[in-house]
Amino acid sequence: MANILTPIPQLKLNDGTSIPMLAYGTGTAWYKSAEGGVDRKTVEGVKTAIKLGYYHLDNAEVYNTEPEMGIAIKESKIERSKLFVTTKVITNIANIAQAIDTSLKKLQLDYVDLYLIHSPFFAKSDEDLQKAWAEMEKVKASGKAKSIGVSNYFESHLKATLATANTPPSINQIEFHPYLQHGSLLPYHKSQNIAVAAYGPLTAVTKAKPGPCDEKLASLAKKYYVSEGEIALRWCIDQGVVAITTSGKEERLSDYLRAMTFSLTPKEVKDLAEIGTQKHYRGFWKAKFDENDRS
Repeated sequence: MANILTPIPQLKLNDGTSIPMLAYGTGTAWYKSAEGGVDRKTVEGVKTAIKLGYYHLDNAEVYNTEPEMGIAIKESKIERSKLFVTTKVITNIANIAQAIDTSLKKLQLDYVDLYLIHSPFFAKSDEDLQKAWAEMEKVKASGKAKSIGVSNYFESHLKATLATANTPPSINQIEFHPYLQHGSLLPYHKSQNIAVAAYGPLTAVTKAKPGPCDEKLASLAKKYYVSEGEIALRWCIDQGVVAITTSGKEERLSDYLRAMTFSLTPKEVKDLAEIGTQKHYRGFWKAKFDENDRS
């Protein structure tokens, strides 16, 4: 198992905030279809992650796990300043001012480090995107969120948002792995100084197996004495992309920290990316896309 003190690198956002490049998320392993009683398994899962050194915690109102994360943070007795807490709004997108207050109450926090619009699909026009972003800027100005950003945005959504933004999005959280690289989207992020976070970074070694990357992933895992999952995480991090992962197993979470102990070469990153283009796999939001749409 990896050392509990394995350092997680930080990425500087366009607003000067530093974000840990490996995060623990509650969107898949702990997702609840509805709010109800507190799920102690989720609480203990988050506490385990914090204990291991995952100080970047990713949540969303739609996951229905904000109360559990709040309890886990409180029971962990860790200094608030050491944590980087993200949550997202979509269910209550029509009233962002109220949504952030509700999330903070559930999280038992005075502020979140990062607040995201969970997806752009609520909007019927560019004006809808712009209006929502103006409300996000008010949240940042209030101090209830240190940084603000978006999730699942295309280049068109970002351009519409930037057209009237006073504060640009600091980050766009998207599904990202060798089988879904989004064409020109990442270069566009770079041109606008918008960071990228990846959910589903392990897809090529989990849901999308078997695939053309299998042999390369196995070869790299053997070379670096790690698992294929750790190669998948490192592939993101070595491209400057924040990786969000999860697990209910302490040993697996500990092992993922080994991704902090090595780097892939630029050629290895490029080779894996090129092999990945031979297959297309989207694990989320499938209803919004044609099955061959790689955007």
